[in-house]
Amino acid sequence: MRPEKNLLLGEIQSKIDQSKGMLLVRYNKLSPNLSWELAAELSKKESLFEVVKKRIFFKAASAAGKEINQKIDGHLGVLFMMGDALDATKAFFSFCQTNQEIFYVEGGEIEGRFYSAAEVEALSKLPSKDAMRAQFLGLLEAPMAGTLAVMESLLTSVMHCIENKSQQTTKNE
Repeated sequence: MRPEKNLLLGEIQSKIDQSKGMLLVRYNKLSPNLSWELAAELSKKESLFEVVKKRIFFKAASAAGKEINQKIDGHLGVLFMMGDALDATKAFFSFCQTNQEIFYVEGGEIEGRFYSAAEVEALSKLPSKDAMRAQFLGLLEAPMAGTLAVMESLLTSVMHCIENKSQQTTKNE
């Protein structure tokens, strides 16, 4: 193998080793402007999208210990996720919604497990960690808030009864 290809192979392998996950993406007609927009969007999520030669990518993945048995027709792009993999996946699918018929997710490896395209799309539709935390706290808080509301209404009704009784006694006198 030529030295340039060995250098590229080593670079891709190091990105695979450093990433928490990656998505394998087939793309069509990716313009430079669109590529810049995607890179800017993904950099906010500590991720990067890179166009890679298939043979070099699969050799690098094999050298990194990743068993990816995926046949991809067409051009290969890889989304390397260095930060939160779920946030990067959501950002990528959001970008894909606005730019339809350009990107096709073939699958992905997230935190050591390979997911199919349908599973990756389902992961992208999950709520974020902050939203899930808020839902969980709301779930814990709901019974206590309900109990407090019942107690408050009981106390309020007792106060109204006493107030009405005192008004009736002052009228009778």
